[in-house]
Formats: sequence, C-alpha cells, structure tokens
Amino acid sequence: MSNFSDIYQNIPIEAWVQQSIDTSERTLELILRKGRARSPADFAALISPCAANYIEELAHHSNKITQRHFGKTIRLFAPLYLSNECVNICTYCGFSRNNEIPRITIPLEQVLAETKLLANQGFRSLLLVAGEHPKYVSNGYVEKCINHCLEIMPSIAIELGPLETEGYKPLVNAGCEGLIVYQETYHEPTYKEIHPAGPKKNYAWRMDTAQRAYAAGFRRIGLGALYGLYDWRYEALSVAAHALFLLQHCWKAQLSISVLRLRPAAGTFTPTQNYLMSDRDITQLVCAFRMLLPHANIVLSTRESPQLRNGLVRLGITTMSAGSSTEPGAYSHYDESNWSPNLEQPGEQFHIADERTPNEIATMISNQGYEPVWKDFDQSLVTSSE
Repeated sequence: MSNFSDIYQNIPIEAWVQQSIDTSERTLELILRKGRARSPADFAALISPCAANYIEELAHHSNKITQRHFGKTIRLFAPLYLSNECVNICTYCGFSRNNEIPRITIPLEQVLAETKLLANQGFRSLLLVAGEHPKYVSNGYVEKCINHCLEIMPSIAIELGPLETEGYKPLVNAGCEGLIVYQETYHEPTYKEIHPAGPKKNYAWRMDTAQRAYAAGFRRIGLGALYGLYDWRYEALSVAAHALFLLQHCWKAQLSISVLRLRPAAGTFTPTQNYLMSDRDITQLVCAFRMLLPHANIVLSTRESPQLRNGLVRLGITTMSAGSSTEPGAYSHYDESNWSPNLEQPGEQFHIADERTPNEIATMISNQGYEPVWKDFDQSLVTSSE
C-alpha cells in the first residue's frame, strides 16, 4: 500500500480550493438534488462561498443522512491528560517545550483515580492524551495506563506522538481500540513554520501515522486539521482526501473526523485573521463532511461554545466530549457534586469554551430528542473466552 504522504503531493488541493471559490449556483443545486457529495469536487462545492447561502438545505441533508446511519444518538467521551511534558516546539500549543508552564506526568495511581471520577460522572469512553515525549511508551507507562483503566472504562483510545507500527502493537494488545492523530495543517510551508523543532517537524511521518496505526490493529482511526492555522477550505479538502484514502485502504477501521478550531493557549502565537473560521463556516463544514462521509463519526470537542455545540447536535455530529479538562491531573481537583474546577489550570494545553458539566451536556442532548450514549463498545465483544 502506498503512503498517503506520497499520493498527497499529486492531489490538486489548490485547484480544488479555486474550484470551490468559483462554484456557481447551478453546480451547487445539481449536487443538492442528489443529496450527497460523490467526489472531492462535490465536497469543494459544498464548502464554497456560494453554498453558505444554502445552509438550511445543507443542514437538512446532513440531518437526514446522520439519522439514517446513526439514529438520534450522540456518543460522549472524556479526555484524560496524562502529561504535558513535550519535546516539540509547536508555536500554537500550550504544551510547546519553550512555554514556561508547570510540567507534570501524573502517576498511575492518579490516572486510575481520575478515571474513576470520570466513570462516576457516567463516562464509559476515555481518550488518553499526552504531549509528545518518548519516555511514555518506552517505559511501558501508557501500556500500564491502558491495562488498568480498562478495568474501569470499557472503551479507550489514545492521542500521543506518532510511533512505528511495532510501537503501537503493545498498546493494541493491552486493549486500546482507537488512535487519534491530527495533522494540524496539511499546508507544508505553514507546517514547517509552526513546528520549528522536535520530532513533530517531520511532516510526512505524521501524515502517515493513521496507516501505521491501522497496520497495528486499531479498530478506530481519527484524523483532522486544526482550523485557523491556514485557509480552512484548503485544510478541509485535504482532510477529505485523506479520509477517502483511508476508507479505501484501511476499511476495517471505523473512521472519525474531528472538527477543531484554535483556542487560546500559553505562548505568543497569534492566529492570522484571514484564516479564522466563523460559526457559520464550521456548521457548513460539518454538513459537507456528513454529505461526503455518511458512515464516519464526526467529533466536536469542548473547544466550541455551548451555543454552537447545541446547534450542531442535529446537524451531523455523532460524538462529543463533555466536562473536559486539558491539564494533567485536573479532574482530581474537581468538585464531583457539580463537576466544576476549584483551581486555575496553568498547565493546560488550551482553554476550553464549553465548561458545562457532563450531566448538563447529556440533558441538553436529551432535550433535543437525542440519546446521549455513554457506552457503545466493550472489550468482551472482541475477547475470546477460554
């Protein structure tokens, strides 16, 4: 199988962006009559400036497709940050090694205590997150976290620095089912500019992480871009091309697409005003992804405001985080009765926008006629009995 990074060099992303900008009403209406995006060219039309005037029709199709394949459900998960130690310099990230923040890797005992706190809030799906540092995997720390957390949480995924396939296999064997990796930006000159030092500066290596993870046996693969680093249509078309490639070559895994926008974080990075996405843009993008990728999970994090998250429940989103903290060890300082932080978080990766409790998120979903799903997987489904 070819690497996507090699194929990507020959994909005409810039031409698709221009095609998107030039989309006519007639072209768009022909696609809307089909109710689906059948190609990257169709997707380019759906994220066009012209399509912004058809947002209600996009929403209608997206809602219809989502309910057909997922019903009226929203899967909930929580991120648990293991560490903010990192060897990379990423100018937009709070964990960047040149930021003067308190560095911590929480011990296994605290990982389990925080997992229990999250389980008490209702969660049965956990995402283990850490800055990029080789010691996490080399000393077996992450593997131990997975092994022990599975006694509490039936579904565990990871978001760590990229590894070789052989490095992922012990994590899969420990019971981890999913891997999330974001390219951040697919625009290579921008990528090199904002990743000046550390292993993350290897653009192609990161791009092919999903394939290596699939070869290791992960059952869920998630990808996405961080919107705000470069032109959002360029990024969206790149994510779409990457997703279509994975659907063809890594078809045994469930694919997830995360829609992420930049958030305030430690450091001096200032987003370029021209690259910022509006709420309307992100709504249009969610609908377009759903019309192109009817079976993919579309994930929305607590990076987004309560108002936007409320509005997107019925428009194509299938998975949400809730009650999140992006600082290692922060859940231990929460008041479990109302799930609110009792201290500032100086070591966080970024500051979240939706600070509602897990129960408040679940209630919001229920009030819209949807079902909040805390658990949709269990290790017993894939573990053979003796």
